[in-house]
Amino acid sequence: MGIFDSLFNSDTKESNWPGEQLESLDQLDLIKTASFKTPQLIFKHSTRCSISRFVLTDFTAHFTYSANEFGAHYLDLLNHRDISNAIAERFEVQHQSPQLIVIKEGKAIAHASHEGINELQLSTFL
Repeated sequence: MGIFDSLFNSDTKESNWPGEQLESLDQLDLIKTASFKTPQLIFKHSTRCSISRFVLTDFTAHFTYSANEFGAHYLDLLNHRDISNAIAERFEVQHQSPQLIVIKEGKAIAHASHEGINELQLSTFL
């Protein structure tokens, strides 16, 4: 495996993603419902972007919360742009990549992109 393979690999197992992959529009309804019990995170990732890969790797390396504290959802933008568009519409958040959206009580209460993702103090949303 060359250096470019590791930069652009879309395998979330490599990055130790702490939750599930977001692969259907139906999951958005489940995320919204779950957000009334537990805050939900959606990480939108472009698998062809090195900046997105670096942010994702850094985020997962420092993510210390359990599934009881946050639901965590990963979206591969290149394979599911329709879901990204639906997220923007349903949660009224302009599309960015990479992007982290915090959903609580059915609404997006915070979002950040690029280096701002790792600057979000997630503990404030518990």
